[in-house]
Amino acid sequence: MLAPKKTKFRRAHKGRIHGLSRSATSLNFGSFGLKATEPGRVTARQIESARRAITRHMKRLGRIWIRIFPDVPVSVKPAEVRMGGGKGSPEFWVARVKPGRIMFEIDGVPVDLAKRAFELASAKLPVTTRFIARFSEEN
Repeated sequence: MLAPKKTKFRRAHKGRIHGLSRSATSLNFGSFGLKATEPGRVTARQIESARRAITRHMKRLGRIWIRIFPDVPVSVKPAEVRMGGGKGSPEFWVARVKPGRIMFEIDGVPVDLAKRAFELASAKLPVTTRFIARFSEEN
């Protein structure tokens, strides 16, 4: 699973995901992409699950690019612990995704195969998504 090797700080604030994505809003690598249409936090497990769904459906044909990386630690306190006593320990990693962000790109496969692969991947993700293709860039 994806996780940073090293971070500046061990724990992070939850924060809010405001506005639209300013980076990774157009296809840079592949011919087809999966674009987020709402803000949310995508965990490393969800990214890996979506990647596996795409890879399995494409039968290891073509090439895949993952355009998001889980770099925000989410800390959780143990069950039935009283208030106070500090912040919990980091449990998992998430990627903050803004609307308009391209999360996955693929190339070297037909349109129908790419569309179905992204439908399967979208079912694994907590944000609503939309299929985009290079030849119809107005999406």
